[in-house]
Amino acid sequence: MTGRTSLRLNNDLTVTQYVDLVVAAEALGFDQVWVSDDLFLRSAPVLVAAAATSTSRIGLGIGIMNPYSVHPAELAMAAATLQELSGGRFLLGLAAGAEEFLGWAGIPRPLPLTGTREAVRAVRSLVRGGRPADVAGAGADWTAEAYLRFALDVPAPVYVGAMSPKMLAMAGAEAEGVLPLLYPPEHFPVARDLVADGARDAGRDPAEVDVAAAFWVSVDDDGARAERALAEKIAYYGASFSPYLLSRAGLSVADFADIQAALSAGDPERATDLVTPAMLQLGIAGDADEVVRRCRWLQEQGASHLSFGPPLGPDPVAAVTVLGEQVLPRLAAAH
Repeated sequence: MTGRTSLRLNNDLTVTQYVDLVVAAEALGFDQVWVSDDLFLRSAPVLVAAAATSTSRIGLGIGIMNPYSVHPAELAMAAATLQELSGGRFLLGLAAGAEEFLGWAGIPRPLPLTGTREAVRAVRSLVRGGRPADVAGAGADWTAEAYLRFALDVPAPVYVGAMSPKMLAMAGAEAEGVLPLLYPPEHFPVARDLVADGARDAGRDPAEVDVAAAFWVSVDDDGARAERALAEKIAYYGASFSPYLLSRAGLSVADFADIQAALSAGDPERATDLVTPAMLQLGIAGDADEVVRRCRWLQEQGASHLSFGPPLGPDPVAAVTVLGEQVLPRLAAAH
């Protein structure tokens, strides 16, 4: 797999904003667009359905859904139906989900590694016309009547959203692709090798697994504006970052305590002000030249799928255009 590019969007966008961005991404040559399914924002399956009817080529993914707020049977139903609607362009991202966000709804998240592995096995079985009851390690409660009553010509690929070493290895062993969230982007070689080890241990060829270098980016001609947009995103999500990844960047969850307090007090501007230069290194912020510089390093490390994530820029529409017109051609020429 070479030269794949994707955009990752948040489900805080309106349906019209999201569809417009996907249409623009398709026209600019991106291969995939992923949308998050964070709780209490817009429904990712509905967003993807809207985009499927307005596009014809681009892959449409949900990154990610989890088996705690949505049962794997429903996950498989949604994946199969969106695959049918999109003409075979749907991609399902699965992960354990953020414990903090699930906690808002009082949803427990026991055994995240085991629960995610069981869901991946069950969903992959169902979208392929199988029965989870016949699959070892797909969970213990399925019966022989648990199967989809309609067939797909092409099963929807399953990607795993992963950060921890064990989850990355599991993804390499079980899934078609992996969305390792890279905070910072320079974590990619470690994540890639963990996925490859998991694939080899399961008797798979690591080359068969699409490992996205999934990073946050904020691009704008004004570097300060680009950094501010990234800081807003880091402030909101900082407390839910993996301690393991934060430690790779020389940070800890405790470093975000004052930011979290400011958010809880209803002062997002103060929270954004508290984001430090070290925290900004968790993503990529700057003009097109800076984005190209750090992405070329990823390519040199073997990244064949570059995945550009939120906030994209202070003006997401303009940022997608900059990425498509000024960044992607230069990266393709260097690849």
